Amino acid sequence: MITRDDVLAAERRISKHVRRTPLLRGGSSSAPLWLKCEFLQHTGVFKARGAFNRQLAALERGELDPAVGVVAASGGNAGLANAYAAAALGVPATVFVPENAPRVKVERLLAYKATVRQAGAEYIDAYEAAQEYVAQSGALFCHAYDQPEIAAGAGTIAEEILQDEPGIDTIVVAVGGGGLYAGLAAAAAGRARIVAVEPVTIPTLHAALAAGRPVDVTVSGVAADSLGARRLGDIAFSMASQEPPVSVLVNDDAIIAARAQLWSEYRIPAEYGAATALAALTSGAYVPQKDERVAVIICGANTDPCTLGDPTP
Repeated sequence: MITRDDVLAAERRISKHVRRTPLLRGGSSSAPLWLKCEFLQHTGVFKARGAFNRQLAALERGELDPAVGVVAASGGNAGLANAYAAAALGVPATVFVPENAPRVKVERLLAYKATVRQAGAEYIDAYEAAQEYVAQSGALFCHAYDQPEIAAGAGTIAEEILQDEPGIDTIVVAVGGGGLYAGLAAAAAGRARIVAVEPVTIPTLHAALAAGRPVDVTVSGVAADSLGARRLGDIAFSMASQEPPVSVLVNDDAIIAARAQLWSEYRIPAEYGAATALAALTSGAYVPQKDERVAVIICGANTDPCTLGDPTP
């Protein structure tokens, strides 16, 4: 479990290292919508917040050897964030990615001077390889989503949303492993509800709530590169068990359409995982009540720009 106190501590720790991203008002005059533009974060994804919080806290405690550095396993985005944070703090980073990680993400990892190692076809394969490397090297492991400091760092997004628009009733977020959801749930508890949106092809939270525990799911679909965790993290499940979110599933067609809409209406180059949150609204999977004030987190833009005008993935 994490609490809002953990999120506030993270906010103080990382404030000089991350961007306070804008909250854009969209929608219509009769049905306004607020878009949290976290795709403008360093590395193009919200995960820089958790990466800085994890690494800075470890440095404070003397757990991070600057000569050995950090290691992460990622479909791409968590690796980018941790590589960027490590470079900013002057420590080396090694990132394990699946063999099908998007080329654009691998190229950016290399640009951040990370050592990139490919392993297997899914996130779990990269994760297992990273664990072996940690055991051999003593590097600090930075989980993609299931560490308290990672989740608390992500939760600072909710603090910013509710500071900028205190009247927000609902925060809509895409869920993969659940780190972002967990941080938001901790930060927004008692202040705003969370709508947790997943691809129907990767329902980690939905399946965990149904089973009463995190369970493995199959991983497929257009958003698998960023939402492709095989099971929900323990922290996210603990948060969801305490106060269940509104759990919503959307199909790939809805995700593709929402991504196209973000580009055509706002010129936001969202990746499929980021468009998943908006897809809950545009597809009707979640219908806000009259006068409900809704914020949607557009969490990442690490995508191939050549596909933005293409209706197919």
